[in-house]
Amino acid sequence: MPRHAAAPRAPHRSCFHARQRGRLTLGPLLALLVLAGGLFLAWWLISQPPRVERRAPAEAPPPLVDVVTAHQRAAAPSLHGFGRVQAEREAHLSSRIAGQLLEFAPNTLPGMVVEAGTPLALMDDTDLRLALRDAEAGLAQAQAQLAMERGEQQRAQSEYQSFGRDLPADRRALVLREPQLRVAEAEVERATTARDRARLDLQRTTLTAPWRGMVQSRLLGAGSEVSNGTELLHLVDVTRFWVRVSLPGEALGWLDTATDDAPGSQVTISSRSWPAGHERLGELIAVLPTLEENGLQAQLLVAVDDPLGLELGSPALRLGDMARLDFAARPREGLFVLPVAALRPGDEIWVLDDEDRLRRRQVTVLHRGDERVLIEEGLEEDQRIVISQLGQPREGMRLRARVADSERPAGANRGHDS
Repeated sequence: MPRHAAAPRAPHRSCFHARQRGRLTLGPLLALLVLAGGLFLAWWLISQPPRVERRAPAEAPPPLVDVVTAHQRAAAPSLHGFGRVQAEREAHLSSRIAGQLLEFAPNTLPGMVVEAGTPLALMDDTDLRLALRDAEAGLAQAQAQLAMERGEQQRAQSEYQSFGRDLPADRRALVLREPQLRVAEAEVERATTARDRARLDLQRTTLTAPWRGMVQSRLLGAGSEVSNGTELLHLVDVTRFWVRVSLPGEALGWLDTATDDAPGSQVTISSRSWPAGHERLGELIAVLPTLEENGLQAQLLVAVDDPLGLELGSPALRLGDMARLDFAARPREGLFVLPVAALRPGDEIWVLDDEDRLRRRQVTVLHRGDERVLIEEGLEEDQRIVISQLGQPREGMRLRARVADSERPAGANRGHDS
């Protein structure tokens, strides 16, 4: 009985082992399927490119440029230059006689102003006074001889009349002592000339100023022995100085030189040595026939009255000073005045039309200055002129206009351009 009861358990173990083997086979298969699916999904995600939504590029705004408005009016260029101050008239006064220089007058010092006719230096006149006395004595003797000869002629005239007969003209002249009378008259004339020369030499012992001037230097000392023509003093006329200045030749068409009927162009003169704001006025008097050597520019002479300010107390214009000269040019009608930045190479101007597009215009330039240009032809009234720089300017390109600061009213704020 016990053996028969234990026999039915064997089939139950084999079914259990069979189910265990089935579970072990299905698990790895599922794991492999999940791994393969993950790898496939990763490959698919990597292989698909990202989708970027492409939009049309935004249109760049037109460049912003400064503009000025063209207006026709009467205008003249700003003409200026630098020139050296020189004397209009100066003299090296010399002795006209030989002798000893006794002394200079007390006011004959360098830097002193002397009036015309003022004594400046005195020469020793002892010998010349003696020469004058001798010349006066010689004149008195010649006059006495003439008087005696006239008495002899009267006596000869009486004798000839008592002779009662006419003689030929040549013999009658001898009888009446006419040759002797002419000799006596000539001796008086010669003696008079000698007296006048001696008197003039005596006057020349005092050296006087020929005109109002300033003593520049004394060339000799008192006590020096001088000969005829020895220079004693250097004198400069203080009534007027000249300033020699160079300007381009085209500037002459804007200026007027002085004539007998009309004054020359007015010139404003300034110097670095003067206090700030001080100026002097001059007048253009001449254009020299030669050009300046280095720049081949025209040379002009400007006259300045009372240059040392002795009359009006103005700043002194010294000889050799380098002064700035600003000329009042003669204006011309119908010109366009633009900033120098408006002029492009080749005498071209950029104009902004009614549609805010760039247009090129060829113009006729009458004057090119440091800050302004004067245009005669090629523009129209109220045209907008571009003064800004552009990297790649093209005909017809669209721009945005902004009024330049030079044309904006005082205190106006700059608005935002759209």
